[in-house]
Amino acid sequence: MYIESFLEYLLLERNYSKHTVQAYKTDLCAFAFFCSESIEFENIENANYSMIRSWIVNLVDQGVSNRSVNRKVSSLKTFYKYLQEIEIVKVNPLAKHKSLKTKKEPQIPFSFQEVENVLRNLDEDSFESLRDKLIIDMLFSTGMRRIELINLKGSDVDLSLSVAKVLGKRNKERIVPLLNDTIRILIKYQKEKLNLGFHNEFLFVTSKGNKIYETLVYRIINSYFSKVSAKVKCSPHILRHTFATELLNKGADLNSVKELLGHSSLASTQVYTHNNLEQLKQVFNNAHPRSQKKD
Repeated sequence: MYIESFLEYLLLERNYSKHTVQAYKTDLCAFAFFCSESIEFENIENANYSMIRSWIVNLVDQGVSNRSVNRKVSSLKTFYKYLQEIEIVKVNPLAKHKSLKTKKEPQIPFSFQEVENVLRNLDEDSFESLRDKLIIDMLFSTGMRRIELINLKGSDVDLSLSVAKVLGKRNKERIVPLLNDTIRILIKYQKEKLNLGFHNEFLFVTSKGNKIYETLVYRIINSYFSKVSAKVKCSPHILRHTFATELLNKGADLNSVKELLGHSSLASTQVYTHNNLEQLKQVFNNAHPRSQKKD
């Protein structure tokens, strides 16, 4: 089977995180096990859509959510696309597959006040609290993804220009501006990092000087924001969502926000344009000529 070469491709050429690659491996091995045990078929690179559909039905019967099923099928689809590229298969068996319908869960951003409360209450007296403050500040003020922040190197930051170079999906680079206060915290953090003898090329490190990892970043965000917010979801992605929402609500145009977020299409950015009804009413009443009161 070609699973191992596919996983190496994701890790080395597509720059996927180890956590994501492990998720792909789990999904592919689960499908391979199903084929072997249920339909006595060993080579999943030769599987057809009928076999995959049987697996999907089996997952649904087990009570796996449609969202999880779609993610697993997406892993298979990427695998077969890879097999096409290396000319092992001619047709992707999932080329015409339609995802199962899922209920969209609203991504509720933090309020600006909630973010300010967290940053204001975070002291800068220890290396860890200084690092945590910088992580939260950078996620909120740049909108970068968690994995982008983790892979940020010290050399990617240009203090003279007040910008950072971010490596996004599909190795696409973009430049994001840094706020003055972010730079102030960053300079202080870098000095403390050197004082502790941490010379890791990556900007953010653990208390032992090693590169930070995804679950640590999640724990940092969840830990601080669960104290000031009643929201069910307190994750790094919600900070990215907050960044986009704040910019759009303050009048930033969609194309600019798209570039700052590193989206490949406007469709991805439009999910953040969720003005509430009262805001829309206010804009309508203020702007529509027939809504103006006459003397």
